[in-house]
Amino acid sequence: MEKKNTWETYSSKQLKELEKINAQYRDFLDNGKTERECIDTIVNTIEKSGYRELESLIKEGTALKTGDKVYSVWMNKSIAMFQIGRKPMTDGMNILGAHIDSPRLDVKQNPLYEDGGFAYLDTHYYGGVKKYQWVTIPLAIHGVIVKKDGTCVEINIGENEDDPVFFVSDLLIHLAQEQLEKKAAKVIEGEALDIIVGNKPLLIDKKDKKKDEKEAGKEAGKEAVKAGVLDILKETYDIHEEDFVSAELEIVPAGKAREAGFDRSMILAYGQDDRVCAYTSMQAMLDSDVTDRTMCCILVDKEEIGSVGATGMQSHFFENAVAEVMNLTGEYSELHVRRCLAHSCMLSSDVSSAFDPTYASSFDKKNVAYLGGGMVINKFTGARGKSGSNDANAEYLAHLRHIFDKAEVNFQTAELGKVDLGGGGTIAYILALYGMNVIDSGVAVLNMHAPWEATSKADVYETYRGYKAFVEGASL
Repeated sequence: MEKKNTWETYSSKQLKELEKINAQYRDFLDNGKTERECIDTIVNTIEKSGYRELESLIKEGTALKTGDKVYSVWMNKSIAMFQIGRKPMTDGMNILGAHIDSPRLDVKQNPLYEDGGFAYLDTHYYGGVKKYQWVTIPLAIHGVIVKKDGTCVEINIGENEDDPVFFVSDLLIHLAQEQLEKKAAKVIEGEALDIIVGNKPLLIDKKDKKKDEKEAGKEAGKEAVKAGVLDILKETYDIHEEDFVSAELEIVPAGKAREAGFDRSMILAYGQDDRVCAYTSMQAMLDSDVTDRTMCCILVDKEEIGSVGATGMQSHFFENAVAEVMNLTGEYSELHVRRCLAHSCMLSSDVSSAFDPTYASSFDKKNVAYLGGGMVINKFTGARGKSGSNDANAEYLAHLRHIFDKAEVNFQTAELGKVDLGGGGTIAYILALYGMNVIDSGVAVLNMHAPWEATSKADVYETYRGYKAFVEGASL
């Protein structure tokens, strides 16, 4: 089956809307390079559209009615949004789900050290990365440091033009003969991904009245570069070395999302896996009118490491939030919650690997996503014998085809690479445990899991349109 390139189907009005959606999307990426930043950005956005915090409504004992919009945040890293429909929630919801965590480097709990005249922060990579891609590029530090008294210090260094940046060093080509003989997985070892954060020793002012000269000299002489970094952290943020123990600091590529190509048809940015689906899901919810079925959008953490932990999809956060919402609509019972979830329809939104002609042998050309081909539907995503896959049924897929065709949404179907090579998990299989209809969908991405990933503006726009059509029209 051959379809037109999605760009060829647009009217001038749609092209304007496409550019508007993508401009907002780039802002979303720039403002949300970590899970916490994403949640802050989302909350600020949805509250302007009338969404109210669920926990506040619970305390007030406020009843929910048709058209009401509520949200619940968990540990500042996951969020569930609801727009109450006309029918009882036991009839099921239309759910959009995505994740907001992305591959990166995390700072360890005892990270700061000095070696060879450099101060370093020791890191641990998060998610599936090609480690060699993270060397010699400008890096930024984002996150929080929470002190013993509960004070939370927000860190964001490396994004403004006048900010310093950080980097991981690599061996110069002239001395790299042995390095280049290693397999790609070993060219850069995980323990070598420590970022350089300083090179200037602490300079002690001899007129400093707080210390005698003897003590000052000792401090300057022993790990003086590290001491210099600690002095800056104390001066700027009022934090000490031991405060790293209760810190969450993420190392990400420095710089803003950019338009790519002479024709500006693509977006090149960090973290598009899976914030592209998070943004389009959120925006689809904001732009949708009240329908018969309650609409829901859940954006979660920890997908890149198995959806584990209190903020991952495997936690009970989402189920608990549904129960609380149903309690405020007057529908709550254990049985009613189960019915609600079992009767729901869901698009588990995550990115798909886009066909790359340079590496054509890794793909099945008939069953692969193409940049500019529109929204992607994955009936299953598992590896080899469909291991780890949520294999959506044919009836549900037919229902979705009807919805998308009616709304004139351009979509394509795909698998994640050749059978013996590909595969990858999403949150779909977890939600499927409730017995609901779930299928994977999303946006094709080039350079997936690399520091800089590429998407097509057309695919971002079509996915937004597809998600909007789904939450407004699904009823199976």
